[in-house]
Amino acid sequence: MTEQKKIKVTLVKSLIGTIESHRACAHGLGLRRREHTVEILDTPENRGMINKISYLLKVES
Repeated sequence: MTEQKKIKVTLVKSLIGTIESHRACAHGLGLRRREHTVEILDTPENRGMINKISYLLKVES
């Protein structure tokens, strides 16, 4: 079984005042509050959500 690459994502800006679909993307990535960091799998679906709300995030490989 191969190890899948992971990405570390941190929410650096607040979700207050953002579009509902952007808030849904943040929750879909598992981000709950500002400065919360999660490690997620590097999949096309997750990349799409990251690209959509890139202005709210800090991303590390």
